[in-house]
Amino acid sequence: MTNIAVIGGGQIGEALVSGLVAANTNPLNIRVTNRNEERGKELHKRYGIVNLTDNAQAVDEADVVFLCVKPKGILDVISEITATLDNNSAQSVIVSMAAGISIGAMEENASAGLPVVRVMPNTPMLVRKGMSTVTPGRHVSKEQLEQVKELLGTVGHVVEVAESDLDAVTAMSGSSPAYLFLVTEALIDAGVNLGLSRATAKELAVAAFEGAATMMQETGTEPAVLRAGVSSPAGTTVAAIRELEESGLRGAFYRAAQKCAERSAELGKQ
Repeated sequence: MTNIAVIGGGQIGEALVSGLVAANTNPLNIRVTNRNEERGKELHKRYGIVNLTDNAQAVDEADVVFLCVKPKGILDVISEITATLDNNSAQSVIVSMAAGISIGAMEENASAGLPVVRVMPNTPMLVRKGMSTVTPGRHVSKEQLEQVKELLGTVGHVVEVAESDLDAVTAMSGSSPAYLFLVTEALIDAGVNLGLSRATAKELAVAAFEGAATMMQETGTEPAVLRAGVSSPAGTTVAAIRELEESGLRGAFYRAAQKCAERSAELGKQ
């Protein structure tokens, strides 16, 4: 039996809870804290979890503590719960789901030797299609890391990465669903401009992106090869691809990823 505390029942916190419950984790072993009591009651009604407002109470005898709060709140929460974690009968592991806050900074705010894992999740966790990276601190045991990976695996894929790569990971995984949403939104608008109803344009765009993503994942074929397979010589797709390239789409993604990584690094320094 694994006791789990989820500090913060927002979008990421709920996505995690949803996956855990769907994977047959006993909801009575999941404690979720919220500053908003109504939000806590809502999650209790939806998933059957233990609803609390006191973070220290939530982590009492917890095996794994997921911190699903904004980056600016991570260190304060760790300071708030450290005394309780020190008194637990078995050593707990802290899992930060926030961007920018380094393992070193978290370890400095915790008691000496407290295991800390840094995770970069993304919002498709909500539909159990998330991509989470894990980076263990120096005090995390192999068993604790595997436990964290197993829990995160209930909401999608899990990959272990070095902390030095996390700013790039933020750009490539943590923030990238927003890029795709933006591209999808633009394509829908383009369909409306061509005379389609918005509902039809949305159905076509979303289904096309879902199918394309599944092809890349299930075939393992390089995206460039799959793109070439759709691009007949002098055909309609080639005409569209040329326009996108001449409009600087590729360069825009380079710059966007760079800006995202730089912002992640700035958050860490703050």
